[in-house]
Amino acid sequence: MKKLIALLLAVVMCLSLVACGASNDTAADDAATNDAAATDEAAEGEATGETIKIGMVTDVGGVNDQSFNQTSWEGLQALAAEDPTFEVSYLESKTDADYASNLQTFVDEGYDLIISVGYMLADATRAAAEEYPEQKFAIIDDNTCADLPNVACLMFAQEQSSYLVGVVAGLATETNTVGYVQGMVSESMNQFGVGFISGVLSVNPEATVLQYNVNNFADAPGGSTAATNMITNGADVVFHAAGGTGNGVIEACATNGVYAIGVDTDQSPLAPEYVLTSAMKRVDNAVQDISKAVKDGTYTAGTHLYDMTNGGVDIAPTQDLLTEEMIAAVEEAKAGILDGSIVVPTTAEEVPEFTLANAE
Repeated sequence: MKKLIALLLAVVMCLSLVACGASNDTAADDAATNDAAATDEAAEGEATGETIKIGMVTDVGGVNDQSFNQTSWEGLQALAAEDPTFEVSYLESKTDADYASNLQTFVDEGYDLIISVGYMLADATRAAAEEYPEQKFAIIDDNTCADLPNVACLMFAQEQSSYLVGVVAGLATETNTVGYVQGMVSESMNQFGVGFISGVLSVNPEATVLQYNVNNFADAPGGSTAATNMITNGADVVFHAAGGTGNGVIEACATNGVYAIGVDTDQSPLAPEYVLTSAMKRVDNAVQDISKAVKDGTYTAGTHLYDMTNGGVDIAPTQDLLTEEMIAAVEEAKAGILDGSIVVPTTAEEVPEFTLANAE
């Protein structure tokens, strides 16, 4: 009997040891599983990163202006598609009165960066930036806020790309008369005109450049009327720097069978048989650059200049309607601008042929 009891106690002890071992193994497995889950979660968090909210406020041309509002928004959309940590939104301004309220909306919603599209938002942007010094802002085509520590001014050497399309217009015209429609008069907008006229005259000194200021970036009928009047007076190439108003310019040119030159983006899709070329400003690149800087912690206020040296301005890549002579002349002009042998004027005072009123 004693032997039997001793044997039973030994069996019980062995079973207890096995159970304890199994319990410890299970606990270890559970701990390993939890650690793996925590590691996966941490990796996922690291990959996802903190959401960076970018808000864009358009001018009155609207987000579908086929010009710089639309190009800016497309740049932000492309950025968000490439990097999901960016959350991008826009607010359209129907009138000037919407600028301040749209900026305020993004401030209230805690956006990391607020981008104002166009110099018309300068006053509203300054007021908001001064009221909210911790909020980061950026504004396109205005540097009057460059003195503020929380506003990045995204500027473009638009006179350079305008000079290039002027070279094209000067060679393309058969009547020695071309047209230029401007959306509004200001120091920055005037640069389009002085660059274009300088380019035209550089290859065709006898040419006449008809000019008109619509005083509106969202008046397509007004742009159409201006272009039609120029065509009636002999213009067979018309360049516009007028935002949404320019859509009317292109339509009038197509209707009358003459060439149009677009602005800010490649506008050839609007009238492939009549849009000769476009003076491009890479606002899409600019809004992406400043957004990435916010994420990377390298955001800086002040003036950020985009010119031909850094790919900020250029002629449109679509060249189907350009002759070999035009293409060669454009390449020669580009080389001259890059090496400094061609210095494109930037002010109305430098180009007496520019007849639109100077803003200053």
